Amino acid sequence: MIPLYITWSPSPEIFSFGSFAVRWYGLLFAGSFFFGYLIMQKFFKKEGVPIRLLDELTTYMIIGTIVGARLGHVFFYEPEWYLSHPMKILAVWEGGLASHGAGIGIVLALMIFSYVRKKPFLWVIDRIVIVVALSGFFIRMGNLMNSEIYGLPTNLPWGFLFMNSTSPEEGLVPRHPTQIYEGLSYLLIFFFLWWYYYKKDGKPAPGFLFGVFLIFVFGIRFLIEFIKEPQVGFERDLTLNMGQLLSIPFVLAGIILVYRALRIKTG
Repeated sequence: MIPLYITWSPSPEIFSFGSFAVRWYGLLFAGSFFFGYLIMQKFFKKEGVPIRLLDELTTYMIIGTIVGARLGHVFFYEPEWYLSHPMKILAVWEGGLASHGAGIGIVLALMIFSYVRKKPFLWVIDRIVIVVALSGFFIRMGNLMNSEIYGLPTNLPWGFLFMNSTSPEEGLVPRHPTQIYEGLSYLLIFFFLWWYYYKKDGKPAPGFLFGVFLIFVFGIRFLIEFIKEPQVGFERDLTLNMGQLLSIPFVLAGIILVYRALRIKTG
């Protein structure tokens, strides 16, 4: 009888030289910025904005993403442990990044950029979220290669046996490949936002793309969390886990932004 599951056991490392290793997660994370830069470059050229501002914006984005994602994991998921081991907060290479923290970090970084360069915040973030959605796809594929952030046990034929899981007993049971569910969802959101931007000839209503991004990215995240394995122990005692609780305000903010954008457009 053919087993109704997929055995997943890729090495998280692409290659290594002594103690130095190039990992799939790092390559995909870097790739998200590379392709994001190329897409943003087209937007800037289309709208006649100097490319030098994009280079500066990219620096803000990188800092906001990494710092926000790291501190989000530290304070949302394991504050007691990290406050007891403060130097470990800097050990980003050991893992521990939170997408909600990255979202907050990106928003704050873009607010600072907008203030310094006198560019409307909604103009900047409406374009940034298009490439952030694509980045979400790359990052979830990195999680897949790391055999992490997977789902609950399943009997579905596409369940994955995550043989390289850090919890060996969990790797012996077929599980939902929630990294793929989320990654493909983010990819579809990217294509929609990209299409809508060009449909409006690069002039969408201020805040509309940002609002749509928040509604769908965090709405999908909220739903997928129901079949995702808890990331930390205390989540097992919650009706809604930390990822879901953090997603609610983002979705509400998205609804407000879309309503405001449509009201301005039709007003």
